[in-house]
Amino acid sequence: MPVEAEPRIAPYIMVRGGVKALDFYARAFGAEEVERYMDPDGERLGHATLRINGGTVYVSDEFPELEFVKTRSPATLGGTSVAITLNVDDADRWFERAIAAGAEAVRPLADQFYGRIGSLRDPFGHSWSIVAPLKEMAA
Repeated sequence: MPVEAEPRIAPYIMVRGGVKALDFYARAFGAEEVERYMDPDGERLGHATLRINGGTVYVSDEFPELEFVKTRSPATLGGTSVAITLNVDDADRWFERAIAAGAEAVRPLADQFYGRIGSLRDPFGHSWSIVAPLKEMAA
């Protein structure tokens, strides 16, 4: 990807089961795979770039043995330290699609003063908040 096309900031999430994660994110969030690199032994995902709803997310298998990064997945950590917010046009549609793909509802969709929001946990342990404008706010 050319440098000028790189996002200013993008989450880089570590998972256990990178190739399965790419499939899940495609089904759950309509992720478009831009690039994929496997590690030299071909068993772990070294890096992938995904486009989700106009944004960029990087994904990799965990590599705890690499001294310079020591990346760990939520499965290893027993949780995650980051929540990803996905701003969408229709929270109900995005939320239900993610549930159908295998995400777990952590907080059901509800109308708040700032929009319609619900929280999910993906099968790899990452937290996602799905947020959309309230119907009356969007009108």
